[in-house]
Amino acid sequence: MSANQTGNTRVTRHQKPAKKRTKSLFGRIIKWGLLALLALIIAGIGLFAYYAKDAPEITQAKLQNGNASVLYDSNNKAFKQLGAANQTYASSDQIPQTLKDAVVSIEDRRFYKEKFGIDPVRIASAAFANITGHSSLGLQGGSTLTQQLIKLSVFSTKNSDQTFKRKAQEAWLAVQVERQYSKDQILEYYMNKVYLNNGVYGMQTAAKYYYDKTLKQLSLPQLALIAGMPQSPANYDPYAHPDQAKTRRDLVIDALQRNNKISEAEATEAKAVPINTGLVAQKSETNESTNAKATDAYVKEVITDLKKKGYDPYKDGLKVYTNIDMDAQKKLYNTVNDDTTVQFPDDKMQTAVTITNPNNGKIVAMIGGRKTGDVQLGYNRAVSSGRSNGSSMKPMMDFAPAIEYLNYSTAQKLQDTAYIYPGTNIQLHDFDNRYLGTITARNALANSRNVPAIRLLEDVGMTRARKFVKGLGITIPEDTGLAYGIGGNVSTLEESAAYSAFANGGTYYKPTYINKVETADGVTHNYNSEGSDAMKDSTAYMMTDMMKDVIKNGSGTLAQISGLHQAGKTGTTDYSSEGLAKSGLSSDLAKDSWFAGYTKHYSITVWTGYDKPLENGLTMEERNIAAYIYRAMMVYLSQNVSNTDWTMPSSVQAKTIAGVRELFVKGTTAAISDASTSSSYSSTHSVIETPTPSISVQSSSQSVPSSESSESVSSSSVESSSSVSSTPSESSSTVSSSSEAPASSSSTPATSQSTSQPSISTQTTSH
Repeated sequence: MSANQTGNTRVTRHQKPAKKRTKSLFGRIIKWGLLALLALIIAGIGLFAYYAKDAPEITQAKLQNGNASVLYDSNNKAFKQLGAANQTYASSDQIPQTLKDAVVSIEDRRFYKEKFGIDPVRIASAAFANITGHSSLGLQGGSTLTQQLIKLSVFSTKNSDQTFKRKAQEAWLAVQVERQYSKDQILEYYMNKVYLNNGVYGMQTAAKYYYDKTLKQLSLPQLALIAGMPQSPANYDPYAHPDQAKTRRDLVIDALQRNNKISEAEATEAKAVPINTGLVAQKSETNESTNAKATDAYVKEVITDLKKKGYDPYKDGLKVYTNIDMDAQKKLYNTVNDDTTVQFPDDKMQTAVTITNPNNGKIVAMIGGRKTGDVQLGYNRAVSSGRSNGSSMKPMMDFAPAIEYLNYSTAQKLQDTAYIYPGTNIQLHDFDNRYLGTITARNALANSRNVPAIRLLEDVGMTRARKFVKGLGITIPEDTGLAYGIGGNVSTLEESAAYSAFANGGTYYKPTYINKVETADGVTHNYNSEGSDAMKDSTAYMMTDMMKDVIKNGSGTLAQISGLHQAGKTGTTDYSSEGLAKSGLSSDLAKDSWFAGYTKHYSITVWTGYDKPLENGLTMEERNIAAYIYRAMMVYLSQNVSNTDWTMPSSVQAKTIAGVRELFVKGTTAAISDASTSSSYSSTHSVIETPTPSISVQSSSQSVPSSESSESVSSSSVESSSSVSSTPSESSSTVSSSSEAPASSSSTPATSQSTSQPSISTQTTSH
């Protein structure tokens, strides 16, 4: 055959068989794969070495000492230690061998065979994940006991900190520890450092707390429970979660049997023991010092905040720098508890107070209740949003949105006339069951008229009002009606932060408890709040100007502090007709009383009421207590800061109408043709702003004027438009609406002050 005849079937000397070509290709793939793997290994080793050189210092003190976190106040002074205060250290000879075997069996069964205290496979996989960009899969788990000791001693357990850099440093330190300390010493340090819930650090302390015995007095199942708890202390707490605790205990017992530390018969017998065998009655944590009681609510929220941020305050050994002003916190605690500054009718009446800094959102002080005894981390009413804020909602939901979106002025004519909620037969009333005709927005807010407020909300619309309030950190449920504009569910924390935006010119700062956190490895994490635009500066200034009148001669005259530039709003909610029928209380009692006010330096919101409102209500005089608390705290706080008034921004124009300085958004047309057409109420009760002197201090004792400030709810049927939940004790009760009358000086004084403070003006308005 010729070459041409053979065609494609011929193999020339320049061609190779397909099988040989395939082998060659596979060979190259394997070769390059091995080279790539080698490069990854070299890169991983290099990266490991690079990170390891910056590892924090490890000392015997760090390994041996407790791992509690410390809280600092705004002046960087330590005021609270979380756990480890009563830790009982156990030396190696005080720890039974069974417990050592149990810990090793369940946590790191190769512990005694590991020469360097690390798991090389785990380190390699972590390096690969870091280099290939899959570190988000997580690096936690698989650590040796030595590495866990390092983690507890110098590193945070925060998930976001589980990086290859951290793992590399952790492994490097583990190698150093293994070189310097024996296995028994390492195990001893670990067993004394672990957290076992309920503020308990160390296994000897746990033996005392849970069984009131020493470790050597415990039985096998009891030792197994303690050995298994460190993995998840809260979930394996035998008091809180007995079933989960037993499951974990039995796993430890099984691990002991697998490692031939106990027999099958011993394991079976131990697992048959009920989990509560030998458990003593759980001890209730108490606050023994006055400082601890005063800061309890604040500390509780700091702990919650730390956990939200990913820290474990009981395991991470943190330095937590909070925003609490300790002097202000103590003053607040004494104000509501000592019955001398402010007099309460009984020990059952409760209060919640939040004080924030309008310029950065820092929470200055907080009280979650009064007369709470020595309870630790008790119920915090200051962050609860189960009670209606009454008329203190009006600035946020009715008046401010009308200025923001509709360019209404402070002189806007509003109708205080008969009003029925759209689509219903429900008529809205005020405290005096009267209608005043045409009045200005300024007078409507100062004297807290319900009907004009709801007409404003109707003009704005619920969609825009809901959006505006959300910008102040408050979420309004989608199914709420117009009645929410005169009372809705908020907390004192939310309201204090929201009013701060009026105080600072329109910026909302999310309220913060924590300034910064320093982890055990010396890394500092800052947590300052970044502000967001909540409203125009024109809206903030005009609202502040109107709320000045609330205190000058409106419903909030009890909060007057002579010479101090301040603004604020009262709020009261009454009972529904159903609530009154169920409780048998008098119809002249109120359910909740609020006062929210601010200067350029502080925003304070106060709630007062009863936890069981179906059993107790607030009399006319008792409703004033919220204003008294506000006033006492603002007097105290204002003594050491500047007293400056707000400066009118260029976006606002002032115009005198019928002797009243009214404000307009610049660029809009003033729609008031003849101020004299305002009702006689408007001209008679107009407020003329006059210059106020600088705040003065007197040393003599004074009495604070009291009044009967009535904010009664006139129509119980309003609840069909806005149902507001209460505390669990009155879950079926609904709040109908709110309104308030200007303060009157007819009642008996309810407070007294003997300390130096600014003088008090007693100007009131009769109604």
